[in-house]
Amino acid sequence: MSSEAGQQHPLGIYYKIWVLLFFLSGCSYAVDFFNVQGGMRWGLVILFMILKAGFIVAIFMHAVWERMALVFTILGPPTVLLLLISFMAVEGNYASGTRYQYMGHDPDAVALTPSDLHGEAGGHEEAAEEH
Repeated sequence: MSSEAGQQHPLGIYYKIWVLLFFLSGCSYAVDFFNVQGGMRWGLVILFMILKAGFIVAIFMHAVWERMALVFTILGPPTVLLLLISFMAVEGNYASGTRYQYMGHDPDAVALTPSDLHGEAGGHEEAAEEH
């Protein structure tokens, strides 16, 4: 009877992925260092984040060596959830845009502060002292 001790993976792949994760982290920090702004900034940050998470799950959590059904069971629900969140973000942006366009709301409006609603804090006391 032969007993299998388990599947052994070469250590070299772990070192290579470790170096790749450091490189991707450096790229993520470079986005801040070079002061990239706007959609490009968030696109790059999210891309590097997803790549790092993918490599960690695939190699360090051994998902790449598992059965495909198990991989889909683990990674399927978060993927569907992210897809639904992105659909909701697009729908929210559309609803906000139509509110500004058709209902006359000002997109540059600033919320009122409590002092705008109730006057200055010392305003009532000064008026009472004058009378």
